Amino acid sequence: MDDNIKKLVDKGDMLPLMEAFYTIQGEGFHKGTAAYFIRLGGCDVGCHWCDVKESWNALTHPPTLTTEIVKNAEPFSDTVVITGGEPLMWDMTALTNILKDNNKLVHIETSGAYDLSGTWDWICLSPKKNKLPKQKIYEVANELKMIIYNKDDFKFAEKEASKVNSECILFLQPEWSKREVVMPLIVDYVMQNPKWKISLQTHKYLNIP
Repeated sequence: MDDNIKKLVDKGDMLPLMEAFYTIQGEGFHKGTAAYFIRLGGCDVGCHWCDVKESWNALTHPPTLTTEIVKNAEPFSDTVVITGGEPLMWDMTALTNILKDNNKLVHIETSGAYDLSGTWDWICLSPKKNKLPKQKIYEVANELKMIIYNKDDFKFAEKEASKVNSECILFLQPEWSKREVVMPLIVDYVMQNPKWKISLQTHKYLNIP
């Protein structure tokens, strides 16, 4: 990468853009909401069940001017969701500031494995066992989304739930490839532990991005 471009990326004035698209938020608290998604490349968390592994290598996604990313978002929904990859690998300050200047509601979906940067209207924290979140994000997360792949994940979910703030909304979500196996377990668990809610990947049922 050219040194000048690298400096811009390091400052957050350019970001490795994988894709951006207008769709319906399919998961968590804001499911059913029209939203413009900005997916950034780069992730070293390495979930074996990740459905966007092509996002992992940031070098395969061209550094794009942050101002251009925001300009492309302007005609769409008031809600913009920053996702990845792991977006907090990059400094989110410039991107979120410009989006806020354009009167957008700015959401993030993150593992929390990197320091929190940027200004957010909604933080969806989805911790992963192999690279745990930084402490600060537990204190400000609006929702905790725990992916359930097997029975052991309930223990991990409870451990992570004990770390978040009292206002954080708790979700259990079946890993898509295991949904038929774990969904009955999740239903039973939520009925016995009603502090939790169920999140589904409704966009996959609706066959939309």
